[in-house]
Amino acid sequence: MWRSLWRSIDRFSPQYFKYVVNELRGIKVVDRSNREMVIDLMQSIVETVTYGDRHDPLIFEYFMEYQVMAEFVRVLRIGKNSRIEATLLQYLSIMIQNIDSEQATYYCFSNDYINNIIAHPYKFDGGDLAPYYISFLRAVSSKINRDTLCLLVKVDGDNVISFPLYSEALKFARHGEKMIQTAVRALSLNVYNVSDDMVFQFLTSPPLSNYFSDLVQSLKEQCIRLDTIVHANNEKSPQGRIKELQLDADKVVDDLYYLKDIISVGELQLSRCVMENLLKLLVLPALLSLLQLEEKSDSSFSAVTSLYIVSRLLQVVGGRSLINFVAGVILYPYLASSKEDAAQGNNCNGTSGSDSFSRYISKLEAVVYADFDSEGTKNINGENSLGCLVGCESCDSPSAKRNGILGYVFSDNPTLLLSSLYLLLILAENEDCDDFLSRMIKSIVLPQEKIVDVLLKVLANPQVTVLTFQQTGWFLEKWLRCQGMKLGNDSSMLFNTSYEQSRERLQKEFDGPWFDYIPDTLRNEWESCKKDLEEPVNRKDPLFTLELHINQQKDDSCAATSSVSWQKMVDAVKAFVLHLQLKALIWKQDRPDKLVLAVETLSTSESWKSRSSDHSSANFGAEDQHSLAELHFQMQGFVTST
Repeated sequence: MWRSLWRSIDRFSPQYFKYVVNELRGIKVVDRSNREMVIDLMQSIVETVTYGDRHDPLIFEYFMEYQVMAEFVRVLRIGKNSRIEATLLQYLSIMIQNIDSEQATYYCFSNDYINNIIAHPYKFDGGDLAPYYISFLRAVSSKINRDTLCLLVKVDGDNVISFPLYSEALKFARHGEKMIQTAVRALSLNVYNVSDDMVFQFLTSPPLSNYFSDLVQSLKEQCIRLDTIVHANNEKSPQGRIKELQLDADKVVDDLYYLKDIISVGELQLSRCVMENLLKLLVLPALLSLLQLEEKSDSSFSAVTSLYIVSRLLQVVGGRSLINFVAGVILYPYLASSKEDAAQGNNCNGTSGSDSFSRYISKLEAVVYADFDSEGTKNINGENSLGCLVGCESCDSPSAKRNGILGYVFSDNPTLLLSSLYLLLILAENEDCDDFLSRMIKSIVLPQEKIVDVLLKVLANPQVTVLTFQQTGWFLEKWLRCQGMKLGNDSSMLFNTSYEQSRERLQKEFDGPWFDYIPDTLRNEWESCKKDLEEPVNRKDPLFTLELHINQQKDDSCAATSSVSWQKMVDAVKAFVLHLQLKALIWKQDRPDKLVLAVETLSTSESWKSRSSDHSSANFGAEDQHSLAELHFQMQGFVTST
């Protein structure tokens, strides 16, 4: 009889719900003896409320009538135990995420229930409570909109004076666990997307505005770490350092995408706050270091790292304001030099070069921030045009005497050459770049014929790494395709010299231990090289600049082993394939895909297959030696005929 009575109780019925709530209301003290019962009661309430929100409106009527949210707050206060706290936060997160009706959400957020739960004095030290707390905050943020946001903020007149959901979440912004950091960022974006002007005024004013400066400062510290890895003189191999570099660079890119997401919200106060911190704490220091306008310090970057940082910023964050600020600073030496004669004849203000540059930056910032003041309307040819800076800038700065970024473009260091070219290429091809600055880059800073000659000289340098060859080939392909240029006699001689060197380098590998793998390697590298050359500018990862710098450093950790011989053969094939494809581009020919077909025919022939797969043995019969000699001759014929 008792069993049938127990089965007749519907645990999702309004009557049973009232019973469970009354049981919870009867709890006056939470201790070891009743802790598990309290947890079971809270679980049952949350499950029933979630069910009732979708299937039985009467249940939620009782939920409001009995003020169950107030009971949860009371249990939290008398519980004084992390297990009760963690369980309640977990159950509340589940309930908030699963209720659908606006009435239910509005009730849960009303009467400061949520704010009281958020402001409870939890003890996070040394426990696992933080993930439950942040999950609860994130669940709340996912349900807020412009109508419910007012229930979570405190207002005095026309000013927001408190927003616990946001301010408490920011305390975990630099938490050691990645999951918690990600949750805080998701919460912040949820808040930004539903905030009004009053809330944004609160979020972008101290002390909460420090979040944005701390975020950019943390990003700067990560960039300094990248610089340290790039220039480290330790026992770690180049490949080990590159792997470490890639992991740290991923963290930098994650932060940049988060900043982009914030700016993409489209709120002027918020965007300006983020952009000001970006420009002052990261972009401008990187550019000053790049243009050698400040002394080297522990908080500054090397030139190659500065070029990477700025390029990555433009590529990920982008936007007209950032693009034009970077272009304006980079072009400062050329803007100043364009008025050098006038300045010498009429230099009446007597200001120093550093003062002159400071005024220029101030005016440049004014132009950039005008985007936010005018709600993003374009004014390229108006009074806020960056071109007007030429007419108002004094030119007594010593930087006018410098070569500016061309000092890197025409550097003997291939890494600096390619890094600076990549930055200029991003600016020149970006539609957001001010028309005046874009024309300057294309006509003054990038004299095309000289650039091609510089790239060809790198290709003709037998000392550079194969990675440098590949990246140089990519730049050469872009320049030739964009400009539709033909090589002059001197440039043609440079390329022919480089091409002959690559062919001779490959021919030497026919006498090496891995020559019978050359056909397969040629076929594999052909498509890979073709894909790399055709990679668009906006999809190319500028991390290659830092990898090039590390690869320039010799690795003496390996002796003349079989793996080294193998890599030497692969590098020779890569260089040769690159030159073949560039040759077709330069002389307007179709890429010689017939070579690949010929190599495929050779590699699948019976005579080629007849060689033993055991390459560790040096003993071959007379027939094998004859076959190898024949194949050696065929491969040389292929290479010589190209």
